[in-house]
Amino acid sequence: MQKLSHLAINEEGFIFNPLTGDSFQTSETGLYILNAFRAGADDGETARRLAEAYEVTREEAQRDVADFVSVLKSFGLVTG
Repeated sequence: MQKLSHLAINEEGFIFNPLTGDSFQTSETGLYILNAFRAGADDGETARRLAEAYEVTREEAQRDVADFVSVLKSFGLVTG
């Protein structure tokens, strides 16, 4: 998740990529996932934290994380 470290992200979920000039908006859940990744958590740890924070099942959280990673990939913010 190295590419995420350069993003400017505010508390409302506005994301700015200073390398490309692109900007994005994300939900509260997306913001939570981004912050977990930027803190060094992997997909599994992020899903665990998300499930606890939002009182959803682990499966729902894993699906949300996987879906969000797909979006990040589509914008070229993560690879692999």
